[in-house]
Amino acid sequence: MKRRLTWLLCLVVLVACSSGGVGVADTLRVSAIPDEDPQELLRKYKPFADYIAKEVGVQVKFVPVVDYAATVEGLAADRLDIVWYGGFTSVQATQRAKGATRLAMREEDASFKSLFVTRTDSGIKTLADLKGKTFAFGSVSSTSGHLMPRYFLKAAGVEPERDFKRFGFSGAHDATAAWVEAGRVDAGALNFLVWRKLVEKKKIDTGKVHVFWTTPPYVDYVWVARGGVPREIREKFTQALLKLDYSNPEHKQVMDLQRTRKFIPAKDSDWDGIKEAAIAAGMLKVN
Repeated sequence: MKRRLTWLLCLVVLVACSSGGVGVADTLRVSAIPDEDPQELLRKYKPFADYIAKEVGVQVKFVPVVDYAATVEGLAADRLDIVWYGGFTSVQATQRAKGATRLAMREEDASFKSLFVTRTDSGIKTLADLKGKTFAFGSVSSTSGHLMPRYFLKAAGVEPERDFKRFGFSGAHDATAAWVEAGRVDAGALNFLVWRKLVEKKKIDTGKVHVFWTTPPYVDYVWVARGGVPREIREKFTQALLKLDYSNPEHKQVMDLQRTRKFIPAKDSDWDGIKEAAIAAGMLKVN
């Protein structure tokens, strides 16, 4: 009798511990790295969450987070189910969260770029000209706002800790552009899609700030699911993205907010180069 009560108690504990997962609560907890202003992220992901809920057949809750690290911790601790990561955070997440896998990416993310910007009157024309200047990266964990700009700076013989007069982290791509425009720093690096949006929305004065160097292309943003998300949910989520059609007015709104006209399947091995760059930059330890 005692043994049976012990077994039943263990079963209750097991059920309680798993109650937060998809398939029990029937709520898909989706999040994204906070690489832009929080209000902008909420505006972008409300229509996205509504579309995914309809296509996958479960409730979808967008869970905002305070920083990049929180998305990695959330996936590893099973508090988040599917997250929109940058290339570097996707490497961190797949290392920390056992069984995590990449699902899909925007077509643009297969050939992503970072832009180096400065004020038009700064006299900065090359990466070498940044020596002795002040500089802004985005978030510490950002692929396009820190890792890859640092990687290409190093390739050009510029070491931030040694060669910059001072550098800092703005926390987001749009903030980096604002810092440069306001003269808080001489130059900065941000992703090309955010820069394009700022220019189109006239939120940056291109008479004051301009692009002086563009990186070679690399793979970047991607949707990643934790290992505990049922295969059926992962497949439906992926197919929902792949079937988005820009010629469909309902789909166009979702795709415009995600800054793409097409999603494509993701293959985990495509991020091996990002992992190598992170190791080379001293930003990732090898397991």
